[in-house]
Amino acid sequence: MTLSLRDDFARAWQGRDPFAEVEALQGKIYRNVKGRRTLEFEFEGRAYFAKIHHGIGWGEILKNLLTLRMPILGAENEWQAIARLTQLGVATMTTVACGSRGWNPARRVSFIVTEALQHTISLEDYCARWVQQRPPLARKWRLLDTLASISRTLHHHGICHRDYYLCHFLLHDEAAFEAGALPRLSLIDLHRALIDEHLPRRWVIKDVAGLYFSALHVGLNRHDFLRFVKCYSGKSLREALSEDAVFWNAVQKKAQQLDRKINH
Repeated sequence: MTLSLRDDFARAWQGRDPFAEVEALQGKIYRNVKGRRTLEFEFEGRAYFAKIHHGIGWGEILKNLLTLRMPILGAENEWQAIARLTQLGVATMTTVACGSRGWNPARRVSFIVTEALQHTISLEDYCARWVQQRPPLARKWRLLDTLASISRTLHHHGICHRDYYLCHFLLHDEAAFEAGALPRLSLIDLHRALIDEHLPRRWVIKDVAGLYFSALHVGLNRHDFLRFVKCYSGKSLREALSEDAVFWNAVQKKAQQLDRKINH
């Protein structure tokens, strides 16, 4: 069994079974699917999120392996990803409690509790306004540069989000950003994150294509996308488009496939 509790949760649950305490939590349900439940709850006047996993069964494990995908067996994957992003200086959630027990990977019980990121707006919602009201160029490019920098950091250090869309970036202090500050972004929903020192190129393509796809209809233009390419690659635009042409062509093709699948 693995268990880690912040002091306030350790005091509140002292002498009790933390797994039973997590199961008994009440609040707003965000997801309740086979083997996983996500809810927002209050503890000592503050908001938190809990993700509770009950194992995915051998059938789901085998299906993932047969399609060359690593199955997500529980909450451990997310707390490891949060720890790694924090180590790299990429803002994300803060873990306050986590636990895992059971030797059978198909039936392992696990959970993670994180602080709620309040007073934020997702980039999906924020950028949707741009279709009707074009933002100042400097503001748009500050955001693109930050997204490209975060993406480069993740992929350079062998981390793939696997659900890499604008909706999973939260913008803090919108007023300060619009007044000229650099955007403060937190990356969330890391339960499928892949950490591999030798990250296969197809996963990097999937990540960047997912972000590209989610930004296709928010009023960006070719110059905006080329700016992202330049910042992400850390090269001149000429070098990036010539040396990495295969990569960027694959990203564009994948994004267009996603767009046809979702929006047509």
